[in-house]
Amino acid sequence: MTPRPAHLPRGNPSRTIAALAVLTLSTGVLAVLPPSPPAAAGPGSVAVAEDFSDGRLPTGWRAVDGTWKVENGRLYGTSASSSQNNKITFGRHLNDFRFEATVRFESVASATRWTALGLDVPADGANPWWIATMRSGTTASNGLEFAQRTTADTWNVTNTGAGPYAAGTGRDVRVAVEVHGSQARWFVDGREALRTSSLQRSADGGQALLVNGATVSFDDVRITELAPNGYLRPDGSPLTVIAHRGASSAAPENTLVAQETARRANADWIENDVQPSRDGVPFVLHDATVDRTTDGAGRIRDLTAAQLKALDAGSWFAPSYAGERLPTLAEQLADLRVRGGNLLLEIKGAHTRDEVARIVEVIRAERMTGRVFIQSFETDALRHTRELAPELPLGLLRGSLDADPVAVARELGLTAYNPSGTALLTRPGVVRELHDAGVAVLVWTIDSANQWQALEQADVDGIITNRPAELAGWNAAYSQRPPATPTVAIGAPADGATLDRAQAPTVTVTTTHAETVTVTLDGERVEPGVALDLTTLPAGRHTLRAEAVGPAGRATATSTFTVAVTPAGLGYVILTSDVEHGTRTALSTLLVQGRYAELARYADQQAGQRLPVELARVVAADARALAAD
Repeated sequence: MTPRPAHLPRGNPSRTIAALAVLTLSTGVLAVLPPSPPAAAGPGSVAVAEDFSDGRLPTGWRAVDGTWKVENGRLYGTSASSSQNNKITFGRHLNDFRFEATVRFESVASATRWTALGLDVPADGANPWWIATMRSGTTASNGLEFAQRTTADTWNVTNTGAGPYAAGTGRDVRVAVEVHGSQARWFVDGREALRTSSLQRSADGGQALLVNGATVSFDDVRITELAPNGYLRPDGSPLTVIAHRGASSAAPENTLVAQETARRANADWIENDVQPSRDGVPFVLHDATVDRTTDGAGRIRDLTAAQLKALDAGSWFAPSYAGERLPTLAEQLADLRVRGGNLLLEIKGAHTRDEVARIVEVIRAERMTGRVFIQSFETDALRHTRELAPELPLGLLRGSLDADPVAVARELGLTAYNPSGTALLTRPGVVRELHDAGVAVLVWTIDSANQWQALEQADVDGIITNRPAELAGWNAAYSQRPPATPTVAIGAPADGATLDRAQAPTVTVTTTHAETVTVTLDGERVEPGVALDLTTLPAGRHTLRAEAVGPAGRATATSTFTVAVTPAGLGYVILTSDVEHGTRTALSTLLVQGRYAELARYADQQAGQRLPVELARVVAADARALAAD
């Protein structure tokens, strides 16, 4: 998941959160990489930013029910009982956004009471609406939820999970939700704790804050627009788990039972293949023939839908799956729509435009355009899809990497570039290039934990695997590791360097896993990326110190350098000084003639007159040092 276009969102616990200043000399050219925000790259415009410092409810905020007031720089919401879902609405309808706030339970009726970020709520608070909920007893199995209040005034809870710790009362918790259409991710203190693909979005719902059976205070409420590519993995999020042909290591591939097994294994996406029957019905099958995975024989394109539906697609895998049938694409999509899940659909082999049109027709008929991602090795199939259904995201499958994947992605209008995982690891830097262009990276087909780790560290967004349960478990374990300890290093001025006054090194500090970086020179604050002015420093030793602070602690580094007195350095001081021409000539003449003692006396005499006091001090001190050599 690196802000990556605002990812970005990208660079997830293993990602570098860095402030990098690049060394140049007197040219003063500077390149700086600021700390990466947790969201994926995108527009970055701030739709709402409230710190409640003016003591009033913000303009446009509507207290629908309950008690809402601003005190001491925070917004307080009170719900008198657990039967009251009290809310304050604000904002505007957004499809792609990050909603974050600092939340504190002040008092609760019980640990089951909750507060929520309203993700799609009408301004008048009328049903239906969608929320991301946090209970004060956050570590319960339903401590976090995504839920809908339906038109029938009942709950439709689509996803539940436990938070990393109990919010309790009196504790500030920084929470955030990233929303991309029907998909959303719940973050607690910068780490993803829950995700959903089941949001049902309205045409005009905005945002809200809700309280239930509690008094809750809020601060620093911020809503930021995101780029529409929700497949970029945000910082703090684990890998997206994509089940190859369903859970194909545990059930017969490309069947509904494999899909159900993958769903129960917590796969985020099902990856399957589609090909047409002889009579043009799109079926889910990987091979060009039915020989390997059914009790039949022949090319799928030579068999009718009725012939294909009569085949046993389970016995080859295990006797317990006898009678499992090849699903049509419509059957697969209906199952996903009713029971949950998303489809990464590979258009297998060459397809005509009419054949692609039939696939698109089925997707639309099943009302699944928001939950289907099209990929293919065939660029013509992707071009046909883009023309026929521009609303569908596209991924290009590759066995090896293109020379310029970004150019290919732009030419085809890709949402994701999907290479072999082993090919990607030969050039992992391609991930950053694609992310910078707003393109996700979903790799295939990797079943090794060692490779999962390498790909996670390379910042890929998702992995297609035959072992979705294992990858989901690996994700959970990997995300529980403690935050990485910050590191910091000073690149320039280098430790032990000797510099004269004609040099102007840029302060270079490199950090990882840091949220803030502080740099001082002899105890005085300086900024990374700023060229040091050695014309004003006393001759001798100076110490640069950098301190990086991150979630897992702090780190420090020092660099001691020496400002040496040289005729060339002193000449640079004189020639670049802003003094009257005759005075500069007199100083230069004494220096060139080696009359250092006279130069020192002249500087002393003209201090505060023809020479600024600080300049006179430097010239006199350096001249005396030269005279003593």
